[in-house]
Amino acid sequence: MEKKWINESMFYHIYPLGFLGCEMVNRGGDNQSHKILQIIDYIPHLKRLGINALYIGPIFQSATHGYDTTDYKLIDSRLGTNEDFSAVSKALRNEGIKIILDGVFNHVGRKFWAFEDVRKHRESSAYCSWFSGLRFDMNNSYNDGFHYDTWQGYELLVKLNMQNPDVRNYLLDAVKMWIDEWDIDGIRLDAADCIDLQFFRELKTKTTAMKKDFWLMGEITSGEYTRWLQPDLLDSVTNYALFNGVYNSLNSKNLCDIGFNVNREFNGEWGLYKGKLLYNFVDNHDVNRVASMINDQNDLFNVYSIIYTLPGVPSIYYGSEWGIKGMKGKTGDEPLRPAVDVDNIPIENDALVEHIGRLAEIRKNSNALKYGDYQQVMIDCLHWAFARNSDDDTALVFINTDDNTYHFSLNYKGRQYDVDVQGHSTVVV
Repeated sequence: MEKKWINESMFYHIYPLGFLGCEMVNRGGDNQSHKILQIIDYIPHLKRLGINALYIGPIFQSATHGYDTTDYKLIDSRLGTNEDFSAVSKALRNEGIKIILDGVFNHVGRKFWAFEDVRKHRESSAYCSWFSGLRFDMNNSYNDGFHYDTWQGYELLVKLNMQNPDVRNYLLDAVKMWIDEWDIDGIRLDAADCIDLQFFRELKTKTTAMKKDFWLMGEITSGEYTRWLQPDLLDSVTNYALFNGVYNSLNSKNLCDIGFNVNREFNGEWGLYKGKLLYNFVDNHDVNRVASMINDQNDLFNVYSIIYTLPGVPSIYYGSEWGIKGMKGKTGDEPLRPAVDVDNIPIENDALVEHIGRLAEIRKNSNALKYGDYQQVMIDCLHWAFARNSDDDTALVFINTDDNTYHFSLNYKGRQYDVDVQGHSTVVV
């Protein structure tokens, strides 16, 4: 069996501007810090969790929340310097932790240098063709005297014109710099469903030429994923269907809900994404924390058992390993993106941290969980058993969401399994 780093990976996701307690407005110049170096101090915690891949949210210069990029080659001054991130990347690599950066390529911020040139020179700007929907016979709420396309109506986020080869080449050159300077291993592509597929083809060709196993994962929030999961496009996408299914099925006490969805995605004979490795998560910087969405906090243990044992790459959003809560507020997503003091790590729910560490060890030592196909063995409202089969390994997963111990008795491929599983627990054999 060919070993692939992505199959072997267990992800941790941080939103650095929040994680490191940065101001949400970039005041420029004199607010430069070296906060990003604190990630190095966090490595022992990552190792305790069994993490070997770190997805770092937007780190490049922006005016506010990081997704309004102003410079794709400069670390945000609120986080530190390019040299600081070189030290971080070196420390992560030394500990065997892969690095995935956020690629925010659909749009830029209003302070992006080419857009500022358009604001200054209007029709005479050499960069008019860099932006989608630019019209000088209309206006916008900033009273620029022209109109432009945005991401979902947010005029702070100016949509790039991906039909322009100069734009694509500019972005590809930035990615080359990230690989050359920091030896990154992959990119999470923000708003991937809004980006022209030709850019992904060129990105795939360029990154694969630089690193054969470079990984491209797209943010796709709805619909089927097959359009993007092509050999010349993306390797993976965010599995929002599973994200919704996990807490919905646990809250409704109906595992048949998630069982149907997993069969649809991964069934060994006809699953839509059979053989594909989707990015499995239960919360992130855009959605409510899973601990706030789960009715019974005891179910948090099975939440992580599910994403660590199903097909795909498991991911933890920073802080959720302690079961911290967070709901979107009236003013935005800040409650989802709190600061974490690396010198005072929370210990309120250390049992969940220990549980995730055990899951990581189980997955690390199971080729079936990392490479195997999926087959449902039995399911009812409260109990679920499924098999993962690779060329050289088989794992059976028994999940009990009831309060009481449940006795699983079933035959799979000629072998009898009699397994007692305590309430709100999972057993892997």
